[in-house]
Amino acid sequence: MSCGCKTSGDSAHSCGPKKTANGCESVDTCGNSYKLSVFDWLSNVNNPSSNRCDLVEVRFKNDRKSFYKNVNNIPLHIGSVVTVESSPGHDVGVVSLTGELVKIQIKKKKFPEESILKIYRQANQKDLEVWQEARKKEDGVKLEARKIAHRIGLEMKVTDVEYQGDSSKITFYYTADNRVDFRQLIKEYAGAFRTKIDMKQIGFRQEAAKVGGIGSCGRELCCSTWLTDFRSVNTNVARYQQLSINPQKLAGQCGKLKCCLNYELDSYLDALSHFPSSSTTLDTEKGRAFCIKIDVFKKKMWFAYVDSSMAWYDFDIDLVKKLIAKNKRGEKILPLEDLKQPDIPVQTIDLIQENNMDRFEKKNRGNNNRNRNQNRPNNAGQAQGQQGQGPKKNRSERPERSEKPENPNANSGNQPRPQQKAQPKPQPKAQTEKTDTSSNPETKQPNPNKKNFKKKYPPKKDKNA
Repeated sequence: MSCGCKTSGDSAHSCGPKKTANGCESVDTCGNSYKLSVFDWLSNVNNPSSNRCDLVEVRFKNDRKSFYKNVNNIPLHIGSVVTVESSPGHDVGVVSLTGELVKIQIKKKKFPEESILKIYRQANQKDLEVWQEARKKEDGVKLEARKIAHRIGLEMKVTDVEYQGDSSKITFYYTADNRVDFRQLIKEYAGAFRTKIDMKQIGFRQEAAKVGGIGSCGRELCCSTWLTDFRSVNTNVARYQQLSINPQKLAGQCGKLKCCLNYELDSYLDALSHFPSSSTTLDTEKGRAFCIKIDVFKKKMWFAYVDSSMAWYDFDIDLVKKLIAKNKRGEKILPLEDLKQPDIPVQTIDLIQENNMDRFEKKNRGNNNRNRNQNRPNNAGQAQGQQGQGPKKNRSERPERSEKPENPNANSGNQPRPQQKAQPKPQPKAQTEKTDTSSNPETKQPNPNKKNFKKKYPPKKDKNA
């Protein structure tokens, strides 16, 4: 993995307090991982051959990398700051990869071997100071360059500026829709900055990668974090995924179609291979019907009549294939409304209940209702017992009523009548409730009509006797 020391001009990535030309505190591989990172999976493997690879990959500013030959056999590792050959003068960069993997990268990128330059030396302190001073001027030069281009009236935008390591050349990166005439512009730049000028045009996607930002998904742009190559994206990609052709939704910050439209394209193409053609028409007894919509995930196709396209009918792709086979045999199928099967509602069970905001309150309400229902008979029995005990206390206090139950045989023929006469009008309800609660041993009350009534409530003595 490549180093991100401030000596490389990339202040956003730093791997340690010591930033020297030898790399990151004599560590062979840094732990930084970002767009320019390279993992050397052969770093711990010794080369069995005696011939050591002298090719090195060096990175510079603005995602620029190149390959160089270590002709002087300098001990280099990932993160070493080196001074390399350039035209004119020399440049300063950071080693991003060494060893046998460099040959694979050269073959992968089809880099011409005859154009490989050489490494002069490890960057000394003077090289680093000149390089750092040149990097500090870049922001001011970029603003001044934009003012000059605007004054001349050129339809272009200066995106970034890169100084060479020895400050002998400035490279201006710009974006433009049309061709730009630089003859007058280069004269103005050479007179203002007093150095050699180089102009390089980049695309709008490369500009967005350099500027960075947050996408509509809420995450940092892919082109500025990990995406290194830009594949072409066209509107057919959106059509395959059944997306509406809305430029405002499909375009990214660069103004072009989003690169993420290509991510799921293979899955959609695989699913659409099992579907009939979207231009399929069905011959029914009621008229001709055409396909108006496709749902890749539900595996359904919507059809509508040519005469009345307001009513849509959805069918599974298996049924559509059978209907197409009937039409090929010359048979007309039934009307769409007769072929339509009733939709069976799918009951989904939300185990987590994330969409239910009152899931905790409902549980408490249910428990409270249960407790209330369980406590009702006990409370009712206690209340009934208290109501039943009220008149008994009155009987014991009043002597004339306590004498009535002395002769139990007198009321043996019809027992309920004396109780109804002796008690007031609101008491019959309490008596009926008392009979219902007699099954509960806690609320069971003695019956005054039984013989054992005399034991609990003996009659009072007569004062006149």
